[in-house]
Amino acid sequence: MKAMILAAGKGTRVRPITYEIPKPMIPLVRKPVMEYIVEHLVSHGVDQLVVNLSHLPGSIEDYFRDGDRWGCSIAYSHEGKLVDGRFVGTALGSAGGLKKIQDFSGFFDDTFLVVCGDAVTDFDVGKVLEFHRSRGALATIVLKEVPLSDVHKYGVVELDESGRILKFQEKPKPEEAVSMMINTGIYMFEPEVLDHIPSGVEYDIGGQLFPALAAMSAPFYGLSLPFQWVDIGSVADYWNATHLVLSGQLQGISLPGREIAPGVRAGINLCLELDEIEIVPPVYIGSGTFIGNGARIEGPSVIGANCRIEGGAVIRRCIVDDHIRIGELADISGKIIFGRNYIDPSGHYLDVEEADVGWIITDARKDLVMSDTHAMLYELGRQARDR
Repeated sequence: MKAMILAAGKGTRVRPITYEIPKPMIPLVRKPVMEYIVEHLVSHGVDQLVVNLSHLPGSIEDYFRDGDRWGCSIAYSHEGKLVDGRFVGTALGSAGGLKKIQDFSGFFDDTFLVVCGDAVTDFDVGKVLEFHRSRGALATIVLKEVPLSDVHKYGVVELDESGRILKFQEKPKPEEAVSMMINTGIYMFEPEVLDHIPSGVEYDIGGQLFPALAAMSAPFYGLSLPFQWVDIGSVADYWNATHLVLSGQLQGISLPGREIAPGVRAGINLCLELDEIEIVPPVYIGSGTFIGNGARIEGPSVIGANCRIEGGAVIRRCIVDDHIRIGELADISGKIIFGRNYIDPSGHYLDVEEADVGWIITDARKDLVMSDTHAMLYELGRQARDR
């Protein structure tokens, strides 16, 4: 089966993380969100994938390459152009991206799947395909019920008894929503749906295509299934998803590394003394990390690879990116530390360099440079003494 992963968005609600990496590459306990998606699709018989790229496209293409590692073929559709030697993304919208691929190669020549590249899910592709074909559908959306207070973040549908979509609302106010059944960004399409998308212009699936299909009474259906679906649409969503993975609440997702203490998993090449630090699980510690005696880490927390947590530091319920040094006087609770950003789950953040708090949080590689310099000076001194 063929599928498309939508990966061109800027991820504005996950900034500042998405200033550095595109949303599909956000690490969910060491693995990019999109990798979970690729693995799931391949396990359900999807063997050909096209990914549309626009915002920071290189990191996705460099990581997934041609897909051989996952047992599938992956191609990329770039939405943008080079300006003065630099790629400038100009996304065509989710539907416009589909149309661009079809205009280029006619890739979509049979029933195909479309999924967003920013959600972890375990939906049954076979059941969706069976429902889609049994209804003779042009388009089918996989639906999920959410609290009324959350409908403003999603597309909302009104269904008849057969599952046919009578009305589609994109991100309505709660008081105006026709239901609490929302669009999960998982779609099954027939190639003819592309006849309803204009070429060469920005066009959105939820905002434009779906309302048009509903208005013309097309064979447009919605299916609600029991399945896991964790959207990474905002910083708060990312925070929540990480905690779910660490606490084992997402079925079928196993934590990386090895268990070095009950509820504590880690990579290799660590420098720490378990008897001299305090760890309250669940916690994951990345490879190559140093944790000094007297440090305390309280879960659910992720400590990235090649970090340096000085003795005396206290970290509670945090996500710490790779190559981060946290000083001995630090007492940090409920934060995401990503690159030079100190982020609250609400999305508010502080640039640690501009705030001049390098004595608390800095790049651990600066310590490595200093260590190398000290080692070189020591060796030069030793050689001078020997002479």
